[in-house]
Amino acid sequence: MPEQSLTLSANKPQQRLDKFLLAHLPGYSRTQAQALIRDGHVLVDGVVQKSGYRFKGGETVSVCIPPRENATIEPEAIPLDIVYEDKHLAVIDKAAGMVVHPGPGNESGTLVNALLARYPELADMMDDPETGDRLGIVHRLDRGTSGLLVIARDKATLLALMGQFQARTVDKVYLALLEKRPASNTGLIDAPIARDPRQRKRMAVRRDGKPAQTEFEVLDDDFQGDRALVKLKLLTGRTHQIRAHLAFIGCPVLGDTVYGRRKQRVKMKRQFLHAHELAFEHPVSGERMSFVSELPVGLRSVMEKLR
Repeated sequence: MPEQSLTLSANKPQQRLDKFLLAHLPGYSRTQAQALIRDGHVLVDGVVQKSGYRFKGGETVSVCIPPRENATIEPEAIPLDIVYEDKHLAVIDKAAGMVVHPGPGNESGTLVNALLARYPELADMMDDPETGDRLGIVHRLDRGTSGLLVIARDKATLLALMGQFQARTVDKVYLALLEKRPASNTGLIDAPIARDPRQRKRMAVRRDGKPAQTEFEVLDDDFQGDRALVKLKLLTGRTHQIRAHLAFIGCPVLGDTVYGRRKQRVKMKRQFLHAHELAFEHPVSGERMSFVSELPVGLRSVMEKLR
C-alpha cells in the first residue's frame, strides 16, 4: 500500500489531537494514532504537535499515513549474533547496516524479519493495540549503529520491559568517536529534543521538545584532528538522542552525515556509534542482567588509522 495523505478540518474546540485522529482513521488504535503523531506524520497548521494538543477550532490537520508495516512482514532466515536467550527474551548484538523494523524502502532483510524466523511466536503480537505493533522490539538502534538490543518473545515480557525503559531503570551505555573533543572530560547534556519541523526524519534541540539527558565521559583523546572517544549514558531515550545532543554541543559523531558533516573527512559507511553495555531486570526471575559488546573490528581499525 503506498503512502496516503489526508487533509482534515478540526471543528471541535478542546478535542485532543489523538482522539481526533481515531475518529478519522478507522482501524487504528490509540497507540497507533499516537505513533503517527510522535513520528511527525501529523501536522496542525503545518506544525508538529503532541498527542495531547487541544484544538482551538478551525485548524487544518495534515496526515501522512505510511504503509502499514506489519501487513507484509515475512520471516527470513538471516543470521543473528545472539548474546543471550531464554523462553521470555533475547539479547541481540545488532550489526551496523541492519534496519530494525521494516518500512518504505526496507521491506525485507530487517531485524524483525530475522526475529520472526527464529521466534515464530512473535507473530502473535501483530496488530496488538497494547504493544503498538512492536513484534518484540523493546527499543531500537539506528541503521548505522551497532550493538546490544533486548527483544521480548511474548507480550507480558514486552510490556514489562517497556515499563522498565519508561521508569528509566535500564542502563544503556554507548561508545562514540567524535569529530571534536568536548570542552570537559565529563558532563551532562540536558537539552529537550523534538522533531525538526523542516526535516521530518531529523530531530533537533528545541524548547518545545521532550526532556532529554545524556551523560558523557572522554575515554581517549589521542587521535588526529582533536577527535575523542567518549562513553555515553542515556538517561532518557529520545529518537536520535545521542546524535542530536552531540551535534548540539558541536561534537558530532564521526561518520554521521545527518547531524554532522555531509562530506566526511574520514571514509566510513556508518557512524561511529556502538551500543556497548545494556543492563535490565529480568521480568520473570527478577535478576539484574548485564551485557557488554566490544567495539566491532571495523571501528577499532578506524581508531588505529586516526592515531
